[in-house]
Amino acid sequence: METIELTAEKRTGRGRQARALRAGGKVPAVVYGRGVKSESLEVGSRELEKVYAKAGGNKIVALKIGGGRARNVLIYDVQHGALRGELTHADFYVVRMDEELKAEVPLHYVGESTAVYQDEGTLVKNFEAVEVECLPGDLPESIEVDIAVLDDFEKTITLGDLQLPAGVKLVSEDLGGLVAKVEPPRSDEEMAGLEEAVDEEAELPEDVKEEEPVVVSEDSGGREDRGGRDNK
Repeated sequence: METIELTAEKRTGRGRQARALRAGGKVPAVVYGRGVKSESLEVGSRELEKVYAKAGGNKIVALKIGGGRARNVLIYDVQHGALRGELTHADFYVVRMDEELKAEVPLHYVGESTAVYQDEGTLVKNFEAVEVECLPGDLPESIEVDIAVLDDFEKTITLGDLQLPAGVKLVSEDLGGLVAKVEPPRSDEEMAGLEEAVDEEAELPEDVKEEEPVVVSEDSGGREDRGGRDNK
């Protein structure tokens, strides 16, 4: 397994000083965990971007603070800038390799559904990620969902159908939760009904009258004419 490393420094400035930190190519961060004293950090923005692209929120990162020894952490949470989408803050959660943890793992949909490409159905995905519990070393990068089993409109994939790696279990107790299915195409009658519903919504209620356009002409001396009538 590839070791993903990240270096950080302790941070003393807070509040408004965070702006100056970001302007200098640094990102404010915090590290914490069970039985671990919370510390404010600063991390190089480019280095953090690269590490987050590799690790996401479910790969162990060896975080080295100053000259101390590396700690195994997860990038537990990040914040992004509203305009450019750059990372503006990060939370690192210290994990113990001998203790189970809970984390969200993305679902990776693979394969092809004949109900989609032959029968013109629409694939409906209800989950993009699921919460699992396992030892940090067993945490999967993603969980594959093979939609090839959806070969008709009656088939479904539930949480209980997910193929989990050894040592990994779902946190959810609702194993019947729907993960994916294929909806059949709408019939001509259904499409006609939708068009009628849209037309009805577009009509004004009986007690509401549509205002006539206001026309201001030079001949009226700047007076407003409604519907072409001279309002004298």
